[in-house]
Amino acid sequence: MKLLGIGSRIDHPELGKGVVTNVTSKHYWVTFIENGLETIDLDSEFEIIEAMEDDVDTISFVEVESSLVQILKRWSDVTEVVPIGDKWKGGTMILQPEDNSLQSKEIPIDSFFHKITMVRDRLRVMEQKINSSNLDEAEKIDLQQYITRIYGSLTTFNVLFKLKNHQFVGQKSAK
Repeated sequence: MKLLGIGSRIDHPELGKGVVTNVTSKHYWVTFIENGLETIDLDSEFEIIEAMEDDVDTISFVEVESSLVQILKRWSDVTEVVPIGDKWKGGTMILQPEDNSLQSKEIPIDSFFHKITMVRDRLRVMEQKINSSNLDEAEKIDLQQYITRIYGSLTTFNVLFKLKNHQFVGQKSAK
């Protein structure tokens, strides 16, 4: 059996897609997109998406981290797991028109929350692309201000987030 090297990408039938971040004599340490860091036996059943050379001793943690970030950005639309506030789990959002003869619309809050977090994540990607683009600084600042205003418009939905550090932050006023 040929060992996979650090940076190899796999698809595990139960844990999903992940990247090998360490190899021991008995286990692969794999960071899975949806399940975080797990150890699996070297002879576990999984599909190899991309195998890297078994060069375990010559790669640094910084290189592994950098590779992992690049791989996750390239191959996934998934980012960090953002938990919804406990009181909203399993809840329903009801959109009720003023006219009672019209039908209301019910949406699972979990689905709505997922869409809100995807908007937030895509705004972050847009920010990164703007900041790394060839636009001149004035254009970058102008576009960044629009994104900040968008974040400000989305602060209404902060009530849904379990953790404050995941919430939207708009432009802060100078005191």
